[in-house]
Amino acid sequence: MPALTKGKRRLMGDINVVPYIDVMLVLLIIFMITAPLLTQGIKVDLPKAAAEPIPAQANLTPLVLSIDAQGQLYLNLGANPRQPIDDQTALVRATAALRRAPERAVLVNGDKAVNYGRVVQAMVILQQAGAHKVGFQTDPLPKAPTRP
Repeated sequence: MPALTKGKRRLMGDINVVPYIDVMLVLLIIFMITAPLLTQGIKVDLPKAAAEPIPAQANLTPLVLSIDAQGQLYLNLGANPRQPIDDQTALVRATAALRRAPERAVLVNGDKAVNYGRVVQAMVILQQAGAHKVGFQTDPLPKAPTRP
């Protein structure tokens, strides 16, 4: 039986979790604020199609060449993927990426308002870079409401 002496307190064997809860709440708020900022990208209004998704390859991000409504090119690889690039820069970056990983999936992310000729130019750039297969990204068709 532990004896209590005057001026001394008995040792407590429990962990005080209040500071940990405070830290977790702060981290939760930080992640809630930053998560929507990370998902923003280039504004591309994709056409809708009823196509099956392409299966993802193990730990390789696909090479995506995006074309916005003004016809500007964006490549998802590089120092600043949200900055428009010219055709020659897109060719150089895509060639380097495909040399490092030739089995990487290659996709074109074209706005539905962009001229078809510009999309074909982007595909030619990717083929010159060494892509053998080029896919198109689309949005899924809206599902029709089912009645019970």
